[in-house]
Amino acid sequence: MNLKQLDLSRRTIALAAALIGTVSLAIGAHAALNMRTIDAAKAVTTDQITGSIGQTSRLALVIGNGHYPDASAPLTQSINDARALSSSLRKNGFDVDMVEDATKDDMVRAVNRLKSRIKHDTVVMLFFGGYGVQAGRESYMLPVDAVIWKERDVRRQGVSIEGVLEMMKEQGAKAKLVVVDASRRNPYERRFRSYSHGLAPISASDNALVLTSASPGKVVDDGKGEHSVLVGELLNNLNAQSSAESVFNKTRLAIARASEGDQVPAVSSSLLEDVQLGEAGG
Repeated sequence: MNLKQLDLSRRTIALAAALIGTVSLAIGAHAALNMRTIDAAKAVTTDQITGSIGQTSRLALVIGNGHYPDASAPLTQSINDARALSSSLRKNGFDVDMVEDATKDDMVRAVNRLKSRIKHDTVVMLFFGGYGVQAGRESYMLPVDAVIWKERDVRRQGVSIEGVLEMMKEQGAKAKLVVVDASRRNPYERRFRSYSHGLAPISASDNALVLTSASPGKVVDDGKGEHSVLVGELLNNLNAQSSAESVFNKTRLAIARASEGDQVPAVSSSLLEDVQLGEAGG
């Protein structure tokens, strides 16, 4: 082998060694990058799992109906009440679905949206402000497009409060809270041959708490304030870090005393545990 061939062989070996080193570095860098990506993915997954453990979801459906074609004047308080209550509930950690001047289809869709989101750890709240009518032994929330001439029209065009409570139960809600501000003298009552004023008793069975603006069979007149008497007092009590049952009872007592017994809201409870309305609760 001459000197030129030997020099060429040395350069070839050096080049090969350099190439092998470069490939090794690239493989090592790629492996390290993959490990960082995997570690990052694990961290995100862990954070997501850790964040979801122990959290109780809090859902609320708020319906404020004010503009009924058969009424002589709109129920402006119902809209104001729905907006103010929605804002307060959101501050207290509730995920709120608010609907104003809801038709029957609007109300059915809203109830179905709520149904699809309820889980076994969910605290659920329903608020309805507007006109309510009892038919038989059930109380119905009336949509703004209801055409009511007979009692069977109430069953066909209204949305049963007891039916919504039963849906919550079937979905396995942890606790069910209901506020109904609908014990008003409605524009349909003279059309019925036999008519029962106000709402029927709403049974709070299976870990539920129900607050209505008046006792069963009673009607109340709207005041002249921005909010109804019921919601105005309820908003005052929601600011306190208290249980739902305490808030509802304080609201009931305050209204009964202020009206000297003319308006006595009804509270029905079957709660098996304290349900906090504050953000720290659940």
